[in-house]
Amino acid sequence: MAYQHKEQAQGAWAKHDLIFQMANIGSEVYRAMKWQEKNPEIARHAFERSLELFDLTIEDQKNIGRLKEVLRAREAWVDYFAYDNSYHSTREQWEKYFLEFAAAANNSKMKKIIQHTL
Repeated sequence: MAYQHKEQAQGAWAKHDLIFQMANIGSEVYRAMKWQEKNPEIARHAFERSLELFDLTIEDQKNIGRLKEVLRAREAWVDYFAYDNSYHSTREQWEKYFLEFAAAANNSKMKKIIQHTL
């Protein structure tokens, strides 16, 4: 398989915690939604990158306890973006879902910076 996130696929992704992983998936999800109407090709590439990051997260053994949530989120995201949205999710719901991970990842990063400087 040809990865777009080559370094991440070679093991860097597994070094991050689930919150970081989901926040970064959220970045690609947001990009895909942002470009969906403006430029479908850019949106499709972001969608593919989001799936790649979802798959790397699913393969990461330390996430086994949260696998059900990650798999369900991937399934619902694919349904929303590429199929008929049978789960009736909205852009606002996706933004809110992933914003929580982004905020948590940022909070965690700030704690590490503060601890390092003390």
